[in-house]
Amino acid sequence: MFYHFIRAVARFVIWILNGHLHVYHKENIPEGNYILAAPHRTWWEPILFALAASPKEFMFMAKIELFKNPILRFILTHAHAFAVDRKHPGPSALKIPIKGLKKGDYSLIIFPSGTRHSAELKGGTLAIAKLSGTPIVPVVYQGPLTFKGLLKRQPLDVCFGKPIQVDRKTKLTHENEAVFDEQLKNAWDQIDHEHNPNFHYIAK
Repeated sequence: MFYHFIRAVARFVIWILNGHLHVYHKENIPEGNYILAAPHRTWWEPILFALAASPKEFMFMAKIELFKNPILRFILTHAHAFAVDRKHPGPSALKIPIKGLKKGDYSLIIFPSGTRHSAELKGGTLAIAKLSGTPIVPVVYQGPLTFKGLLKRQPLDVCFGKPIQVDRKTKLTHENEAVFDEQLKNAWDQIDHEHNPNFHYIAK
């Protein structure tokens, strides 16, 4: 219930501040639970992705430091977020999303690079997809990268790619992770190029 309320508030705020959220290729989203995997470009991407893929509800990872504030902890917890220690992730970083995808009603939003300032993909996405048996939907954001650009009402574009199904027989080796990472990066590049080849992400 709280998630629905927060989503409605977020949709209203985005409409007031910008009013130009455009969603492309939503038909690529499969039935059931899935993993939305994206390159991390702005701090408001999780909000836009959750709005774009509505009515599906999502869980997502948030750095543990955010949960120290009691008000923010309440909001994050009731918005299906779970804490992850980036320096020492621990098994819960995998167990929580895998359990949620297999037994719950929530899909997962994940940024394999971890931060907006890294192009290197961290391990975990392949393992979550394999062990939960859920497909990965590559998604990209093209739009303003600063709050100033957002207020200028520049278009906010969210583009979904075709699902990637991970074979349950896939072994979680460094070699297979490297192959998967390349496949995911290629999917993002393809979506970017097909939607707007002139868009180039530069970390702010």
